[in-house]
Amino acid sequence: MVQRVIQKLIIGVIFAFVSIHASPNACAMESPGAEILVSAAMSLKNAFGEIGALYEKRTGVRVRFNMGASGLLQKQIETGAPVDVFASAGENQMDVLQAKGLILVETRRNFARNSLVLVVPAWPPSRIHAFADLTRAEVTRVAIGNPKTVPAGQYAREALMSLKLWDRLQSRLVLAENVRQVLDYVVRGEAEAGIVYASDIAAAHGQISVAARAPASSHGPVFYPIAVVRDTSSRDNAKRFVDLTLSREGQAILVKYGFLSAR
Repeated sequence: MVQRVIQKLIIGVIFAFVSIHASPNACAMESPGAEILVSAAMSLKNAFGEIGALYEKRTGVRVRFNMGASGLLQKQIETGAPVDVFASAGENQMDVLQAKGLILVETRRNFARNSLVLVVPAWPPSRIHAFADLTRAEVTRVAIGNPKTVPAGQYAREALMSLKLWDRLQSRLVLAENVRQVLDYVVRGEAEAGIVYASDIAAAHGQISVAARAPASSHGPVFYPIAVVRDTSSRDNAKRFVDLTLSREGQAILVKYGFLSAR
């Protein structure tokens, strides 16, 4: 009798173990309303939309996105926004949060790279074919992200300074709140040119052309870091999103949308 009771107990333990670990969705099944909030740079909107859909399919955990300029997202986290994962379009914003102890340092990784391009409207044909052409008399407005909050704008300023163009273009610069706004200004003809990341081109749906690429030596390397926010209430699910972004599938999605592998 005692032996049969022990056998039943052992079977029960094994069944419980299998029930918990047999499916990657086990945690989600225990918490059907589970979700995470990912604050990410606007330039990641399309790529992260697809990565988020894959994450939800695999885990059963809902992903909500808060897209915007990396600097503004950084400020939101500093003031206590309930964010689980932060993905920035530049390292400076993540560095600030790390210095303040607001991210889990062991989860921080660079997951993508980017390059800087000068764009013009696809039609009519532009006479701008190089960064030096921005000084032409007929060029009156050049859109860039606000360097105070937009990493692409910070790199644009760095490149223009390296090319000895920053001071000469001061009166012509139109500062945008994010890269999508830069694209809008150029598409609508409200600026003759704009400076964005190469991955942003797809968002313009063929309405812009690349006039020139900034020399790699004109600015620092453009790395995109990601990390779990320290005060997350869903640490394991947040880490799973970071892991998926770094996985082969996640990297393939990023490359699909014009990003370069961080590796």
